[in-house]
Amino acid sequence: MKENIHPDYHEINVVMTDGTEFTTRSTMGKAGDTLRLDIDPKSHPAWTGVHRLVDSGGQLAKFKKRFEGFGIKSTNT
Repeated sequence: MKENIHPDYHEINVVMTDGTEFTTRSTMGKAGDTLRLDIDPKSHPAWTGVHRLVDSGGQLAKFKKRFEGFGIKSTNT
């Protein structure tokens, strides 16, 4: 293996959306850093079956305003 070309592989702490924590190895950050997840298998619709719209930065509102004249009824307001 070539020297000085591989990233540092160390332990970090991961905090899931429900507050549970675990330790894993990663190249992210520095040893001992904490990664806080916004979406994980316990909250992601692909695994939970519960779908909800997340309006980040008003994108959903902009979309609704832009296409309000098309007569499409929204189930989520």
